[in-house]
Amino acid sequence: MKKTKILFLCTGNSIRSQIAEAWARRLKENEIDAYSAGVSPCGVNPYTVEVMAEVGIDMSQNKSKHVGNFQDIPFDYVITVCSHAHERCPTFPGNTKIIHVGFDDPMMFSDDGDSHEEILSHFRRTRDEIETFVEKLPDTIEK
Repeated sequence: MKKTKILFLCTGNSIRSQIAEAWARRLKENEIDAYSAGVSPCGVNPYTVEVMAEVGIDMSQNKSKHVGNFQDIPFDYVITVCSHAHERCPTFPGNTKIIHVGFDDPMMFSDDGDSHEEILSHFRRTRDEIETFVEKLPDTIEK
């Protein structure tokens, strides 16, 4: 069975796209060939690594990747997970479909006065929302 090839794209490939790729690899390894990238990669956020470790996914060696590194891959779908990346999404070869499914940036809900636990709570919410979305893939996008 041919796997659906999906690139999850966000701005920095730091939080949301990394989480989506990790969940797709964990939950849908037999159905989805998952990748992630950013339009302006900036390194994997340490809170991302921490909240994914809580669910048994080790992302400690993950690196942010630039979307340009993947433009020759014939993806079935590019799923943008933030509006900034959606607005700047490059074109891809073949019949790649671009789909936008936005998730909140947990850093936008955190401020300098937040405790470590408060920041983690924002990351956990985003992690769990992305998990729920990925659990329904690829059925929810293949119509």
